[in-house]
Amino acid sequence: MPADGFTTCLWFDGQAEEAAHYYVSVFKNSEFGRISRYTQAGPGPADSVLTVEFVANGQRFVALNGGPQFKFDEAISFQIDCADQDEVDFHWNKLAEGGETGPCGWLKDRFGLSWQVVPVRLTDMIMDLDPEKAARATQAMLKMGKLDIAALEKAYAGE
Repeated sequence: MPADGFTTCLWFDGQAEEAAHYYVSVFKNSEFGRISRYTQAGPGPADSVLTVEFVANGQRFVALNGGPQFKFDEAISFQIDCADQDEVDFHWNKLAEGGETGPCGWLKDRFGLSWQVVPVRLTDMIMDLDPEKAARATQAMLKMGKLDIAALEKAYAGE
């Protein structure tokens, strides 16, 4: 990987390679990269996977098998900006498999990583200069799990 830019490191407990393959399978513009392994020096078992480099949706990541000390929580999430309802549905359904859905377009995938599956149009609606339109869209969003663009548009329009 190049020396410039940012790489997000995700801490796993023995699931780094599985997670990297999974995320590469979910997102376009993705690729699986190099794998490093623990040596006799440890601290993990010799020859077991230490890190896996991968790109998901054009973003660079390293999956690290660091052990059970740390878990993902909602303090960090990845927002997926979706162009249309088909993209919302695809990402929501794929990432929710084996995970846990939440309110307002949030979910945790099967590894416990938090995602926000958000239609780009929603951002325009809730940032509208008309506070009544923005409030209606926000109120509609707060009642949803997976976001429904048509329902958000109706609320925004006052229907």
